[in-house]
Amino acid sequence: METSPIDLQLLNEFVNEHIQNFHVRRLERLSQLSLKDLIQKNPYLFRAKNVNRASELIEQTMAAFLSSSEEKIFGDFLESLALFVAQQTSPDAHKSATSGLDLEFSKNGVYYVVSVKSGPNWGNSSQHSKLEEDFKKAQIRLRQASVKLNVVPVLGICYGKSRSVWTRGGYLKLVGQNFWALISGEKDFYIQIVEPVGYRAKEHNERYLLERDRIANKLTKDFIEHFCDERGQIDWVSLVQANSGYYDLDQIFSG
Repeated sequence: METSPIDLQLLNEFVNEHIQNFHVRRLERLSQLSLKDLIQKNPYLFRAKNVNRASELIEQTMAAFLSSSEEKIFGDFLESLALFVAQQTSPDAHKSATSGLDLEFSKNGVYYVVSVKSGPNWGNSSQHSKLEEDFKKAQIRLRQASVKLNVVPVLGICYGKSRSVWTRGGYLKLVGQNFWALISGEKDFYIQIVEPVGYRAKEHNERYLLERDRIANKLTKDFIEHFCDERGQIDWVSLVQANSGYYDLDQIFSG
């Protein structure tokens, strides 16, 4: 294996510091959860799945809610890590001046403008179109500054496995190992970040689980008070009304 150009001690220090922010934000998001948030989830789905225990319904809605939230929070961490890594291997690496893009750096005569996404299942068609526009704006800006500049737009996806391809939108899509190899200069760098990312993970997760269970108990109590009848059964009509009840067609079609 090649010697990594990254100072692994600096990498560990950066990850150890910033991964703790991920855990802090997880706890903050957890503490902000309310019953109002959870009953926005599809009640028909839970009815179809024959979910009859209040605690089970709360646990499932919390899991769905927190999963999407954690993906976003951890995505922010990975984006900051990508910028840090690029700055270690490319002295001119910096946060992009173009809205919607994350970093810019030069390497071997090529100037890269990069949008970092945490995972492969990001965005809808309009977000993909906006990314293409953001890349075009960056290319125009950079070529106005230097006509000879060889600008390559890159969509870098932090995890997953896929062939590296030039998309119809005109940018290079790099996934997982290939993305980390581009910004680090080390083909196995994606493996090297595994250990520091797990820094004190057990300790942080135990604290998180204690808080999650406490909040789950509180929300279950609130749910029973608002959406269970005197026999303890879930009042599905009341739950669906709270989720979807809002009739105003008479106002729309009057006159």
